[in-house]
Amino acid sequence: MALIEILMPQMGESVMEATIISWLKNEGEKVEAEEPLLEVATDKVDTEVPAIHAGIINKFLAQEGDIVQIGSPIALLSTDDSEINVSANSQENGTALKEEKIAEAPITKIQDIEAPVINEKPAVIEIAPLVVSSTERFYSPLIKNIAREEGISKSVLDLIIGTGKENRVTKNDIINFLKKQKGHGREFKSTGSSLSSIRSAVDKGSSVPIPKATEEDEVIEMSRVRRIIADRMVESRNISAHVHSFVEADVSNIVEWRNKVKGQFFYDHGEKLTFTPIFIEALAKALQDFPMMNISVDGYKIIKRKRINVGIAVALPDGNLIVPVIKNANQLTLLEVARKVNDFAARARENLLSIEEITGSTYTLTNVGSFGSTMGTPIILQPNVGILAIGAIEKKPSVIETVNGDAVTIRNKMTLSHSYDHRVIDGALG
Repeated sequence: MALIEILMPQMGESVMEATIISWLKNEGEKVEAEEPLLEVATDKVDTEVPAIHAGIINKFLAQEGDIVQIGSPIALLSTDDSEINVSANSQENGTALKEEKIAEAPITKIQDIEAPVINEKPAVIEIAPLVVSSTERFYSPLIKNIAREEGISKSVLDLIIGTGKENRVTKNDIINFLKKQKGHGREFKSTGSSLSSIRSAVDKGSSVPIPKATEEDEVIEMSRVRRIIADRMVESRNISAHVHSFVEADVSNIVEWRNKVKGQFFYDHGEKLTFTPIFIEALAKALQDFPMMNISVDGYKIIKRKRINVGIAVALPDGNLIVPVIKNANQLTLLEVARKVNDFAARARENLLSIEEITGSTYTLTNVGSFGSTMGTPIILQPNVGILAIGAIEKKPSVIETVNGDAVTIRNKMTLSHSYDHRVIDGALG
């Protein structure tokens, strides 16, 4: 009998932590390999995590509602296997632990750790009852990033009371800390572009007072997804210098061609041919011609992406958005793009997309015309540097040149709205 330590799996290159929504099994219950074990939520998608080995759930190391770092243990699984290879695959498949070694291992309680003597005590800071040194206390990447950008030293960070698991500092803890310091006239010098969600939380109520809700008003709590979207949108505005360009395109030939072939297209392939796949194909070719739009920014470095991965914004029934990604869009045929667009749209509405399918975009396309809008100013999806909004196609009187001179005729027109990051994209390229 051995124990396997089940770890929170990697769920996308930019995903650092996940929230446990619910355990699908109970302690002491048997689970089969690849059987769904728990449901987790990240800032990108909700998904089920399967068991990596058959066995009996010995103990949950993380509870529902806990925010767990990627690679951290979340449960112990009892297995009948006498030997388990834990060398190369330990990070992916968990670490096997013999019961005897667990019994022999010394257990250090957090109460036994001696609090360090701190000479500098900033004003109005409440000291956590259990304080450990900055080299031992765990801080998530988000907390470290906020502290760095707000100029909070490690010694000060160690003094913040943590309400998370094992007294860890949460996002709300550091928000409340910054609010309290600002209320006492204390400011931390920002070392760069701060996370705007934190800025918003600190400044809310001081610079823009919000009238309290009355009995006639309805107070609606944001859903978890809507809160994430709100944070991401404000963060993107804070990170990228948004510039918008507009052009009216004559798409009469496209409209005429699609109307002529869409019936046969569906008969031959069983797929609807909408305008979106056509524009994705054109966009992928444009990114090939202008590769400096297919980039990301890392500090003062520009990362020129080799692959062209187009994210497409999909509206969900609950009003939220999700952005599935068509990988290597420039290498796909129109039929292959149409199949992916139709499949993503259908599965997105059922919350059936995987992490891999919604990460890795290098540029984004959004169809605001599907809602009747003629144009929009979309917000860039980080870490992209551009997003294109296609508006509604409308019939308009237009002046065209003919062999007999200029003439006024009816044409199908569409406005393209391009939002791009002025940090690295100038007007000529954008």
